[in-house]
Amino acid sequence: MTDRLPTIKIDQPSVVGEYDEGIQTLLQLLWGDGFLSPGGAEEVALLLFGESIQGAQVLDIGAGLGAVDQLLVSVHGAGSVVGIDVDPALLAQMDVRIARAGLTDRIRSQCVVPGPLPFADHSFDVVFSKDSLVQIPDKPAIFCEVLRVLKPGGRFLASDWLRGGEGAYSAEMLEYFRLEGIAYNMASSRESTAALNGAGFTQVQIQDRHAWYQTLAEQELASIAGPLYPLMVARLGREKAEHFVANWRQLVLVVQRGELRPTHLKAVKPW
Repeated sequence: MTDRLPTIKIDQPSVVGEYDEGIQTLLQLLWGDGFLSPGGAEEVALLLFGESIQGAQVLDIGAGLGAVDQLLVSVHGAGSVVGIDVDPALLAQMDVRIARAGLTDRIRSQCVVPGPLPFADHSFDVVFSKDSLVQIPDKPAIFCEVLRVLKPGGRFLASDWLRGGEGAYSAEMLEYFRLEGIAYNMASSRESTAALNGAGFTQVQIQDRHAWYQTLAEQELASIAGPLYPLMVARLGREKAEHFVANWRQLVLVVQRGELRPTHLKAVKPW
């Protein structure tokens, strides 16, 4: 396996600036330093359970602040990681993190823009993503691109925010989107399975993580409405703190209704 680090782009709409300083502060208070999605190191380890990435050349779609990429190398043994994102401000912080960890020879960030992945077929052993695919509208297209850039036998390992059901969103879900202020392009489990199979993947696995996150979301709400609230007010101001509490109440509601379902996706490119 090679440690070559290609320059790449990804096909998704621009969402630069959605993760502003306020949301970054809140999410890291809840989920840990450098994490912008739930579960931290434990959820990354669970996603990788039974999937050795020792020595692998990995593409991480939606690297954010880089804590996950650091784990992929320092804990899970990846040979190299290219972490891509559309937000240069996030990646600037990632670069600081990776330099501080002494891993710049194995981890590189790349700011990307909409468009096809402009590098050769069969470039990566693993394509990984932690809760960022929800921002990509065209799931069949991105899955085809993931398949193309994987080497034969390569693996796609991702977690994503899926939806329960299909058709029009409920009023409750639309209100959650409004409060959240982050692009959501959600597919159902059936749609995701069909898109992965349609792209040409085999051994498609879909693992619903709804029960786990329902409990966690309720704990998160109790935390930000309780012991974390004074710290949020001090760091963000009362108006933003109140907004985030309202946001999380709506999040808990749509999770309890089964409309928002964190899910692990795994698939293999045929030989």
